[in-house]
Amino acid sequence: MKFIINREEILTPLQQIVSVIEKRQTMPILSNVLMVIEDEQLILTGTDLEIQIIAKINIKLATPGSITVPARKFLDICRLLPNGAEIKFEQQEDKVKILSNRSRFSLSCLPADNYPEFSESELENHFFINAGKFKKALDKTVFCMANQDVRYYLNGLLLNISNSKVKLVASDGHRLSIYEDFLDEGTGYEARIIFPRKGVLELSRLLDDADAELKVEFSTNNIKIFIKNLIFSAKLVDSKYPDFGKVFQQEFFNPIHIQKQVLKDALTRVAILSNEKFKGVTLDITQDSLRISTHNPEHDEAEEELIIEYTGEPLSIAFNAQYLLDAVSNLDSDLAVLTIASNSSSCFIDEPTECVYKFIVMPMRL
Repeated sequence: MKFIINREEILTPLQQIVSVIEKRQTMPILSNVLMVIEDEQLILTGTDLEIQIIAKINIKLATPGSITVPARKFLDICRLLPNGAEIKFEQQEDKVKILSNRSRFSLSCLPADNYPEFSESELENHFFINAGKFKKALDKTVFCMANQDVRYYLNGLLLNISNSKVKLVASDGHRLSIYEDFLDEGTGYEARIIFPRKGVLELSRLLDDADAELKVEFSTNNIKIFIKNLIFSAKLVDSKYPDFGKVFQQEFFNPIHIQKQVLKDALTRVAILSNEKFKGVTLDITQDSLRISTHNPEHDEAEEELIIEYTGEPLSIAFNAQYLLDAVSNLDSDLAVLTIASNSSSCFIDEPTECVYKFIVMPMRL
């Protein structure tokens, strides 16, 4: 195996792949990147057996072959070479020689035959979606995913396809985000799958070109996404996502309209003196004012009053300030609309106009 490549051609694909490779591996070969040359293409593969990324680079002068190379060492060599450098790569038995100008490197490698295969079932469903649209959907939902929750289905993101409608849902049990949009063409099927947390974060990072068209293929166990010269694959969470529809089927108080930035600034200031662990703040709502207050075990107190538009009976409710801030920060409009359930079980945060996403925050007891 032998090839010559420009530093810039290999650097970005290598960075995209190395991020899925865990630093500590049970199998040493999983710390390596698989490199294969066939049909005038250099194919790079990295996996942790749950997620896999394959990058394809067109290459002219090359001798076919395959080998696995220590991923982070190879990336660091390429990254620290000067811009525009030409890299000569040559396999010599169980080592590879990397030459560039006056730099010489020799890396110990492992044979490609030992590289584990990423097991995939047949992917019977597919749809197409714009990368910019999908990235926005992920950005509006990922922050609500749980992290290492025993209810493992919450450590992921629900993707629901219903003909031409796509819905993404994430929740950690204390808050929920829902994003709905339409695909350019109908799929003719209905499906619900749960994307794993790490897969969602990696995919979001890969969607750097808003104009790209993505092809998404999936089954009940796997998902595969084609992003230009990359193929992203992940194993899905084998579970059923809880039914969140009931949260909409209840009575609500009248909505509260408030300037997004004013609310954000007030919450940030008051939260300084909240309990560090629970971040609780109390909202006291009357017809023309919203009072945000908090206190902590050190007996510090903070309070701020805002002028609002609200018609309805006075109410008092407490929330985690960070959850409110995350939701309000993700609104695109200048005006935030807060709608509290009449049994004080949840608060909807969205925009005054017809909005494709909603945030729901559960209250807390202080």
